Amino acid sequence: MAKFYGKIGYIQSVESEPGYWEEKPIERKYYGDITRNTSRYQNGGQVNDNIVINNILSIVADPYANENFQHIRYVIWMGAKWAVTNVEVQYPRIILTLGGLYNGTEKEEDEADSTD
Repeated sequence: MAKFYGKIGYIQSVESEPGYWEEKPIERKYYGDITRNTSRYQNGGQVNDNIVINNILSIVADPYANENFQHIRYVIWMGAKWAVTNVEVQYPRIILTLGGLYNGTEKEEDEADSTD
């Protein structure tokens, strides 16, 4: 079983002004195991096929992860951000299933450097 160490991205809605909500990305580092490591190509009607990985990560959860597992949206792994398609809580671990590349809200570079 391969080992994992990397960032997991949470997206939470916060009220920045009264009545105005925006998405706030938060990245935290975790240790874990890669229990399944597979990939496939998906024809999406484009010129190039999309790559979809069906990897399963089992991370050791901290209290923050246990309280906010519903906000997990992506995992940074092998230089790319992968969308999380399924989250399963098996205390003290959280099982994450990955899918295609993540294209949603991202943390800005200056923010990412300050939390490392």
